[in-house]
Amino acid sequence: MSIVSYNNRSLQSVTDVAGATKTMVLLSTQTASSSATVSFTSGIDATYPAYMFKFIDIHPATDQTFLTFQADTGTNTSYNQTATTSYFTAYHGEDGSNGTLTYNTSYDEAQSTDFIYIADRTGTDNDQCIAGTMHVFSPASTTFAKHFIVNTNCYEQSNYTSEVFVGGYFNTTTAITRFQFKMSSGNIDAGTIKLYGIKDS
Repeated sequence: MSIVSYNNRSLQSVTDVAGATKTMVLLSTQTASSSATVSFTSGIDATYPAYMFKFIDIHPATDQTFLTFQADTGTNTSYNQTATTSYFTAYHGEDGSNGTLTYNTSYDEAQSTDFIYIADRTGTDNDQCIAGTMHVFSPASTTFAKHFIVNTNCYEQSNYTSEVFVGGYFNTTTAITRFQFKMSSGNIDAGTIKLYGIKDS
């Protein structure tokens, strides 16, 4: 992996499982501070075939809340695109208890316009937070549905590590141009979200 600077943007080269080199271009960084929402409303277009969000130390203001997201098209701000998702969790307690892998039907979506759960319930202790990534594929396509894959880990409110895997798609052939993130209740007290474009080197 190498990191260079080009036109004041960070470029990070990575190699995928097939051995092909990909370039990650940092497009935007937003830092939450008692924020009700964090929205990305530009830079998501046909320039890159895939995009990636990084969630860094997302700390909720309200105990036992979930990180969620939705998307929208054009200049719309309703953030209510129809989506279908799957959601499963691997978790393990600090005391060594309850090592479990489970599918959770309470947090998946079936043709829903609700905000989508992408991390487990997180505590508000000073050291509790969420970290992870979300990949979005061909959001500018006017032919296909818009797929996304999410992997997050949180310091759960009951002192568990909880790794969440979410996969799904927005069931629209209209280009997706914007994304919004928020907690299921209350504000995002602190944390950083970065948006990268990904392309073949």
